[in-house]
Amino acid sequence: MVSGLKAIWQLIRRLSGDDAYGQYLKNHAQLHHADVEYHPPLSKAEFFKQWQDRKWNGIKRCC
Repeated sequence: MVSGLKAIWQLIRRLSGDDAYGQYLKNHAQLHHADVEYHPPLSKAEFFKQWQDRKWNGIKRCC
């Protein structure tokens, strides 16, 4: 029962974007561990600023 609730909660977090920073850190660690020029991951604040800018940049409304 508890594992089912955890799975549902993780799905909700994934769909809402709440776990975006954790996913970013996981992907960063996998992709950048062998780089010659290591770039440290963005801070949580920097990540969410870029995420929001990408999400809302360029929205054009008629009204």
